[in-house]
Amino acid sequence: MDEIGMYLAHADPGLRVEGPTVQRIEKSIRVNAPVEQVYRYWRDFTNFPNFMQHVQEVRPLAGSDTLTHWRIKGPFGQSVEFDAEMTKDEPGKTIGWNSTGGDIGTTGVVTFAETGDNTEVHIVMQWYDPPGGAVGELASRALQNPEKMLAEDLLRFKDIAEGRLGSGMRL
Repeated sequence: MDEIGMYLAHADPGLRVEGPTVQRIEKSIRVNAPVEQVYRYWRDFTNFPNFMQHVQEVRPLAGSDTLTHWRIKGPFGQSVEFDAEMTKDEPGKTIGWNSTGGDIGTTGVVTFAETGDNTEVHIVMQWYDPPGGAVGELASRALQNPEKMLAEDLLRFKDIAEGRLGSGMRL
């Protein structure tokens, strides 16, 4: 995928970047917590293994507050690793990212909108160039359901952000 396609995907989450192995997912959830609290917890990427089942580790890269290294569980028990750069950070409103190298490419944006006493969290995520190319993508989809996985991850996030335990999260 070229840089223009990646920029457009990030600049307009409604835009679908096409390619042989590009996948896109979009989900929302309403959280009964103030927007600043919800944003702060999400913005600390080291929290992701607490609510995202397939995220094994996220660690900041030395000397940067916008670069992180990610290790996630892939199909067949493989670990998939990549680096990501936070490309947009509007406190209480938006976080955007693009991967900068590794086993898979990803881009996306999360928005936070205050709705009375609640916060609407909306995520648009695209990934491309998975390990094994198109065959790897087909194998992954046969073994995993990304939409279901994200929906479950968001429910765990909601439980944590609302201060509930027993959500199946890992502490």
